[in-house]
Amino acid sequence: MLKKQTHILVVDDDARLRTLLAHYLSQHGCVVSLASDTQEAEQLCMRILFDIIILDVMMPHEHGTTWASRLRERKERVPILMLTAMAQPQDRIAGLESGVDDYLAKPFEPRELLLRIHAILSRSDGAHASSLWSFGAFTFDEEDGLLRYGAERVRLTSGERALLRQLAQGQGRIITRQQLMERLDMCGSERVIDTQIKRLRQKLHIIGGVDVPLRTHRGKGYSLDVVRCRRTTEHKGS
Repeated sequence: MLKKQTHILVVDDDARLRTLLAHYLSQHGCVVSLASDTQEAEQLCMRILFDIIILDVMMPHEHGTTWASRLRERKERVPILMLTAMAQPQDRIAGLESGVDDYLAKPFEPRELLLRIHAILSRSDGAHASSLWSFGAFTFDEEDGLLRYGAERVRLTSGERALLRQLAQGQGRIITRQQLMERLDMCGSERVIDTQIKRLRQKLHIIGGVDVPLRTHRGKGYSLDVVRCRRTTEHKGS
C-alpha cells in the first residue's frame, strides 16, 4: 500500500509503542526513525526530510501540538499525523489548529494507522520532495548530478551520473538490467549495464570503503538503498 522506502518519523515518549510501530511499519516496507521527544525529533528533522511524522501530543519538555505549530511557522510542509489519548472534540480541534494533517485517538488499530498514513501521503505526494539523496557517507543531488563524499566532490562520468540518478530514484527497489537499458537509452547486450555497475561500485568502494549499499540481486537486477535528505544552503549554493 505504501511506497517502499517511505521514511516515517515516530515521535512518542512511550518506548514500547515506538518499538511496536517501528516493527509494524517496517513490515510494510517503510524506513522508520524514532524520537522520544520533540528535541530529539528536531535534531533528526535538521538532517532528514521525512515523508510523514507520527507525533504524540503528551510528551515531556514540549507538547506535540506546540512543536507542530513551530514546524508550520517555519513553513515546514512535512505531513503530520497526531496521536493522542485525549479524545475530546476540543483536543482534536487544538491538534488540527496546530497544523497537523490528521488525528488518531489512542488506542488504535495498526491497520487504521496505515490507512490514514496512506491517505495523507496520497494527498501530499511530491509536495515537499527533495532531489538530494544520501547513502553511507555519500550524498547525491539528482538535479545537478553532483556526488559528494562528506564535503568532497566525487568526479563522475556522464554515464555514471545517469546511472546513479536512476538507482537513486529507485529508492531501494530492484531495477532490472532491461529497465536500466531503456531508461538510459542504451543498445546492445545487458552486459553493458553489468560493466557500468561494476565500475561505479569500484569507484564508490575506493572512496567510501566497502559499506556502499549498491546491491546486486542475482537474476533480477540492482538496487541502491538511499534516504531523501534535507537540502541545506551549502548544497543549494554549490
